[in-house]
Amino acid sequence: EVQLVESGGGLVQAGGSLRLSCAASGFTFNDYTLGWFRQAPGKDREGVSYIRSSDGSTYYADSVKGRFTISSDNAKNTVYLQMNSLKPEDTAVYYCAAATSLWRLRIGSPESWGQGTQVTVSS
Repeated sequence: EVQLVESGGGLVQAGGSLRLSCAASGFTFNDYTLGWFRQAPGKDREGVSYIRSSDGSTYYADSVKGRFTISSDNAKNTVYLQMNSLKPEDTAVYYCAAATSLWRLRIGSPESWGQGTQVTVSS
């Protein structure tokens, strides 16, 4: 059974930092592309950042480039999202996702989703 368990969300002031973690199990980590999505109240879910475990290639949404960094620890089957210089508009529920291809993440249709972790940035 595929499981994705997020942690690390919380409340932070604007300009602060948080690191999200996503512990994965139930599949061969290196065969998947992992990613982070977010959904703010009243808005559609959007892709934030993706990483292909096999070669470490990454993608970032324009809104987070230069502020967020995605990484993975293949030995721990864990993907991280380091979020710096947080803004109130980054407030959302952040979801970890796993897909067999980058294409599936780009179209918002991964095979598996985590349960989400709340990130709130106060002004």
